[in-house]
Amino acid sequence: MTENKHTTHDAADDIRNADIKIYVNGDILHRDDAKVSVYDSGFMLGDGMWEGMRLYHGKWAFFDEHMDRFFSSCKAISLEVGMNRAGILDALSKTADANDMHHDVHCRLMLTRGTKVKPFQHPSLSQSGPTLVIIMEHSKPVESLLSQGIRLATVPQVRGLPMAQDAKYNSHSKLNCVIASLQADQAGADEALMLDPHGFVNTTNACNFFIVRKGEVWTSTGDYCMNGVTRQKVIDLCRSNGIPVFEKNFSLYEAYGADEAFLTGTFGAQTPVGEIDGKRIGTGSHEMTMRIRALYKDLVAENTASV
Repeated sequence: MTENKHTTHDAADDIRNADIKIYVNGDILHRDDAKVSVYDSGFMLGDGMWEGMRLYHGKWAFFDEHMDRFFSSCKAISLEVGMNRAGILDALSKTADANDMHHDVHCRLMLTRGTKVKPFQHPSLSQSGPTLVIIMEHSKPVESLLSQGIRLATVPQVRGLPMAQDAKYNSHSKLNCVIASLQADQAGADEALMLDPHGFVNTTNACNFFIVRKGEVWTSTGDYCMNGVTRQKVIDLCRSNGIPVFEKNFSLYEAYGADEAFLTGTFGAQTPVGEIDGKRIGTGSHEMTMRIRALYKDLVAENTASV
């Protein structure tokens, strides 16, 4: 592992995170005391859904869009949330208040099918109701993510067909992406660039992937990638600001020859890509990426402004 290695989720150190309080099924506990059972279906099987969200000026950015995805995913796997959107927002607010958190906060909201009566697979063995955990941290991306960019390596692990495990789920079952991340790490890269089942460029192990070619912004068709909230916001911003944007199949040939490439995700917003498989991408100016970052920053400010 090289000294300048980083990932799209590298955050600046913040000593306040040593004493954060975590929400566990209605209780708010110091991080050292926040625990779930070893019989929990999330621990045992990865049976659960999660959302990553950011808090700006006391308001969760794009809350409705995140809840659309969260509740749709839970419904698709017959996972009862146990509360409505207002209940989720109340739990988020209580956790933020307990931590005196207002701005530049990242949250991981996790829901599992709950504690099992026996250590086996069948969902009917989870009989005590869901487990809801909320972890919030003071969190700002490190500056090197912008100044250096991310180094990607194409890996053999692919984003699979929906009938295997639909990538649109923000599922606790992340082994596919963990394997891809390990393959990238062993190749000396920061993150993995994953192809779809047909060999077209798809996404990374953690983020959605875009390229810029001759003033056009390209991303995958969306058939085999997570339906990222930030991904959709970038597509919408391009359309509303006269930037040609296409959801299409493209190969590594087009990615290697791109003028720019960037990743999108709730944590890092838009992160420039410096190289793919050892090949430098463009000149390093990231002009379009920075334009989209500015548009996105304004959109977040508008969405989280006080009424």
